Amino acid sequence: MLKHLSIHHYALISELEIDFSEGFSVMTGETGAGKSIILGALSLLMGSRADTKSISEGQQKCVIEGAFCLKGYGLEAFFEQEGLDYSDECVIRRELTTTGKSRSFINDTPVTLQQLKPLSTRLIDIHSQHQNLLLSDEMFCLDIVDSLADNEQQKAAYLQTFRVYQDKHAALEKMKREASQMQQNADFIAYQYEQLESANLREEELEELEQLQQRLANAETIQEGYAMAIHYLRPDDATEQQGAIDQIRQAYQSLSRISEFLPEGEQLIERLESAAIELEDIVDSCEHQLSNTDANPQKLEEIETRISELHTLLRKFGKDNIHELILLQESYAEQLSRSDSYDFEIQQLEEQTKAAFAAMEAAADKLTASRKKVAPKMKKSLEDRLKKLGVTHAAIELQINALEIYEEYGKDNAIILFAANKNQSLRNVSEIASGGEMARLMLSIKALIADTQGLPTIIFDEVDTGVSGEVANEMGSVMQEMATGRQIISITHLPQIAVKGNRHYKVYKQDTELRTETHIRCLSSEERVQEIAMLLSGAAITPEAISAAKALLHSES
Repeated sequence: MLKHLSIHHYALISELEIDFSEGFSVMTGETGAGKSIILGALSLLMGSRADTKSISEGQQKCVIEGAFCLKGYGLEAFFEQEGLDYSDECVIRRELTTTGKSRSFINDTPVTLQQLKPLSTRLIDIHSQHQNLLLSDEMFCLDIVDSLADNEQQKAAYLQTFRVYQDKHAALEKMKREASQMQQNADFIAYQYEQLESANLREEELEELEQLQQRLANAETIQEGYAMAIHYLRPDDATEQQGAIDQIRQAYQSLSRISEFLPEGEQLIERLESAAIELEDIVDSCEHQLSNTDANPQKLEEIETRISELHTLLRKFGKDNIHELILLQESYAEQLSRSDSYDFEIQQLEEQTKAAFAAMEAAADKLTASRKKVAPKMKKSLEDRLKKLGVTHAAIELQINALEIYEEYGKDNAIILFAANKNQSLRNVSEIASGGEMARLMLSIKALIADTQGLPTIIFDEVDTGVSGEVANEMGSVMQEMATGRQIISITHLPQIAVKGNRHYKVYKQDTELRTETHIRCLSSEERVQEIAMLLSGAAITPEAISAAKALLHSES
């Protein structure tokens, strides 16, 4: 329930502070006084698009704040779901600056419009004249039916099966596309795979071959190097030149002769002995390598051919190394292997999709049944209410029609057919109903679904347009009845409705030295008599109008 509304620097409003009460309240004011401005401010609290032109001229920021009582409306779970702290008193604030920046707050916690809208639509329903046009909207009508059917469980169950079917169907179509593409490319992939497989690829092969190529191509130089190293370390016996090993041994003998005179001599002798052994080992290794290094033109040609083959494969497949070629080969193998399993996987997905469709179909049938079940009750209730509102021969038919495809909301649409006159053919509301009849029908629907929707506050913006007399009186009674357990605010020009409110608010303009401003105030008993009299007689309030106003108010007390 809206307890307090605060508006600062919005359109013609500089500062506005007003308290509201539960039950049925009415709001009156001359055309252009600013009632729509107040509703516009409330719409901002509900998450409507912000327009910097709404900021009062000469101001940098406008602020709209609404205080709501949430106790008893079962919104705790919603707050928990949205990650917001719940309290029985909730304050929603919207700020808009001339720079275009808009900020929203719930209990001083910054929130996005995506968080604000779901909450605000659970708190306030603003019904304006143009909403009557929604009666021809099939989705709007279906929402009304669902609200009366109280079929949230059936809708949730259906939506779950619908999404499962959508996922399975999408997976099946994807698998079919892959299979078709694979079939088209199978021969090419097989050819590519055979090329790579016949190459007998080994990851380190290219590096090893290139090293061996270098060895064979420079065999003579390598032999000469090994031979010279051996010569310098250990010359042939035929030469008189001493090699490095002989010289180390002579040094060893020299130190051995003086080792008894030098403490460090023994250590030096051991090091020379180790050096001689290490050099002998190096000579043996050089001799071994020398014996294994031969110039082999045929082997070199084979290696160069293999290297050329590998480089050709790298260029052809656009890869940088053998490892990538091996991965590509494995990928081709996997694709070829998978092609054999497509038929089986498609068959499995087809069975799963068929089962998912059957589950969705069954859930949709239950949802449709819940909607059709409520149709007779809705028909009778609306006809009865319309007759009380002066549509004596009102006839309603609610059609639940099957769609050709399944949608997120089921396989149904809903159409309200209407006839206002005796023996008149039932037709779509938008084709046959007058503005006044549509207003009365919409009010009847709002009254019908008010309890099922559980809205704390409903605001009717001149819903009484096109009616008068006893019909207006009945419309006021309907809104009075709706106000039991909730807050109803009716913006009206009709005295028959205005007298039924528990509280009466007047919206008016007032000129200051700088500009014209919109204000609102709750009328006292005497002020209310004057306002009702003005609604009865116009600007010139006569004694007869005063008497009539008092009589009307007395009849409602």
